[in-house]
Amino acid sequence: MRVMGVDYGEVRVGLAMSDETRTLASPLPTLRRRRGKRAPLKALQELGEEHGVSAVVFGLPLELSGEESDWTREVRSVGEALAARLEVPVHFVDERMTSVRAERAVRSIGLPKGKREEKERIDAAAAVLILQGWLDHREPVE
Repeated sequence: MRVMGVDYGEVRVGLAMSDETRTLASPLPTLRRRRGKRAPLKALQELGEEHGVSAVVFGLPLELSGEESDWTREVRSVGEALAARLEVPVHFVDERMTSVRAERAVRSIGLPKGKREEKERIDAAAAVLILQGWLDHREPVE
């Protein structure tokens, strides 16, 4: 019963997957997308089906004030569409400051500068933080 975490961006989609016990989130390769083009729902659906996900968790990009924006509504729409395709529940979690935390985490692991600066690596780390936060604070499954 795996859960997929998604850090949905305009250019890249950071992804993470839980283990079967829903304890630990691990990064997956980041999807690239073209700005202004349709959401990569088919690729996300295939990934979810391949791993047998039972839920998806999307980071919700709220304004610093906590208000929703047009982009927040876009992310909600993509999350709901993916959940409908996979026939699983979708959960949205506040992702404010997640990218900053992910960048700090990536920089702290001792990689060469070129590797540390790869945006795909940061997006994947953000997806891990989003998913791991949800895993750590969810209600236990009985």
